[in-house]
Order: sequence, then structure tokens, then C-alpha cells
Amino acid sequence: MPVHTLDPRLAHPITLPDGTLHEGTVNLSAVIDHPRMEIGDFTYASDFAPPPPDGWAARLAPYLFDFAEERLVIGRYCQIAHGVRFIGSAANHETRALTSFPFQVFDPTRMHGYAPDTRDTIVGNDVWLGYGALVCPGARIGNGVFVGAGSVVRGEIPDYAVVTGNPARVTRMRFSESEIARLNALAWWDWSPERVARAVPALEAGDVAALDAVD
Repeated sequence: MPVHTLDPRLAHPITLPDGTLHEGTVNLSAVIDHPRMEIGDFTYASDFAPPPPDGWAARLAPYLFDFAEERLVIGRYCQIAHGVRFIGSAANHETRALTSFPFQVFDPTRMHGYAPDTRDTIVGNDVWLGYGALVCPGARIGNGVFVGAGSVVRGEIPDYAVVTGNPARVTRMRFSESEIARLNALAWWDWSPERVARAVPALEAGDVAALDAVD
């Protein structure tokens, strides 16, 4: 049976059995236009709350301002559950001064350029962020990572790890080292939508050899 080819241009990619769109799920690249966010095709977010009045960028990354120096980069085919938030570097306060109070923020003559932390937050491809996960400033999440519900992610998470807790720690690896290396080399998330559709049976079966054979 042929597999449906996904379309990243659709704001709402899920059509329910009764023919209506599931408005709580969105292709983020189709609904976000933010100068400090880079979001790959087919990455979606689902939320049970009403549509955000200020847009999906403000809901997911409330501290990522248009004038921030940092970036939030999210790869392709990621899945973002209800309540996930990215706490950008602009939310951090100065730790090297005698006070953490941001006096400059309240002074329009000194506010420009105030950025005690400018680290980018990077999320790889095919990452699942579970319900209510919190991604802290400067986190770097590898390809294929599972982030458990309610986890607080800091630092660097290796490719294809499963992490849970606060702070999020690796509980297991999803595949062997050789399989992870092969998956990263294949980088199926960069394939055309048509080739990905042909690869779905291998992807769903967890068969790296079968994925490698897809033309």
C-alpha cells in the first residue's frame, strides 16, 4: 500500500477520519516567521490549549525576542508535545556581577545590546520532546533523541539517547553505536518527501539495513 506523502506547507497536517483538520497540531515552519528561529520542514507541535493569540513562536519560546542575539534551531521531522517550552538565553541574568538585577533593561539608553548570555539552542532532527519538557538556554539535543515528559534539558544530549528527569539524564540509548553512526550517515530526514514515503516501512520497523536499501 502506498504511503501518504507529507506536505510541509500545510499549517495543519493532520486530517481526522471525519474529514476535519486537527487544529491543535501545526507544521511549525508553516506558521512561524521569526528572525531568530530556524525550523525544519515537517516538524510539528501539538497543543490542547486554544490557538496562541501571539503566535506559535511566542508560545514555544516566550523569551526569544526579535532583537535577541541567540538563535533557536530545530531540525526536521521533530515532534513537540503540549507544554514544551524553550527558555532562550535572553532569559538569563548576569552571574558575574554583584547583583543579578537587570538594571540595563529598565534604562532605554543602555538597553540595546544587553545580553549576558547569547548561546544558541540547537535541536537535531527526528527529536521527540514529551509533554511539558523544558529546554534550557544553550542546550544541544542530538538527532533522534527522546526527551521524557517533564524533563529539564541542559547541556549536550547525544544522538539517539533517551533522557528523563531534572536535570535530564541519559537512561538508555535507542540503538547501538554502529547503528547510530549509520543513521546519521543516511540522514533520511534530508531525503525528498517521496523517498521518505518509500522509506516509511523501514523507518517504522526499526530496520537500519532496510532503510539503507531504500532508493
